[in-house]
Amino acid sequence: MRATANATSTVRELIREHYSVLTQGERKFANALLDNYPAAGLASITIVASNVGVSSPTVARMVKKLGFKGYPEFHKALLRELEAKGIGPTKRRDNWSSEAPRMHLLNRFSQAVTNNLQQTFAHIDTERFDQATRQLADAEKRLYIVGGRITQALADYAFTHFQAVRPGVTHMTSSSGTWPHYVLDMKPGDTLLIFDIRRYETNLLRLTEIVQQQGAQIVLFTDQWGSPISSLADLTFHCWVEIPSGWDSNVATMMLLETMIAAVQEQRWPDARDRYERLDELFDTTHFFRKFT
Repeated sequence: MRATANATSTVRELIREHYSVLTQGERKFANALLDNYPAAGLASITIVASNVGVSSPTVARMVKKLGFKGYPEFHKALLRELEAKGIGPTKRRDNWSSEAPRMHLLNRFSQAVTNNLQQTFAHIDTERFDQATRQLADAEKRLYIVGGRITQALADYAFTHFQAVRPGVTHMTSSSGTWPHYVLDMKPGDTLLIFDIRRYETNLLRLTEIVQQQGAQIVLFTDQWGSPISSLADLTFHCWVEIPSGWDSNVATMMLLETMIAAVQEQRWPDARDRYERLDELFDTTHFFRKFT
């Protein structure tokens, strides 16, 4: 029995959900699409099949297994995703405001954020999460952190916590003109933690390309559609971001980040505990925090 495509799921998610039932030929097309997403599926069925080296009927069978009526519906879904990646705040606001609101905005926000959290954590692969945790916890290698125009706030938050948990953490500034200075010191095995959500930033993609050439490992936090950096990253985590607003939400991304910070802390305990205690001693000497007796 053919599955029914979920309107809230991306094609990438549908492939992962149904991957186990795909044949070898269907998986060949699925893998090619995931490697070059969504571009590898945007041409006609005969062209995409030829590019991958499979038959058109193979592609047709795969898209039906994903829940689409046929290739045209599958193709339209990819085009919608491509369009969604690039829309700005005005268009996003128009999209949700055109729907007649049946409840207060507070309730609509609550439902949207709750759904984002559920979708984000439901699609996290625990093995990949653990792999990222080990990578971020390895103090033998440096950890670099960078974000974009909006996600720089997430990068700053990540740096504040990770530099307390472990040594060797560098917060790259928001000025792309300074990035080559950081890349100059990167060594194979170092890690770049990068945040990039729609509309994806060209300078972050270029940075990732250079960092990859240095042999550094790349951990990416992005949205459900996936930054172009996904094709270069060693580990990618998709976070759901849509809310009834002209802007996307960072709540799910922050929650996943905080979970990863906690996991790294536990992996480095008791070394992390010693760093916390030493940090508190330094704060005491500067009288940074008020003390209540």
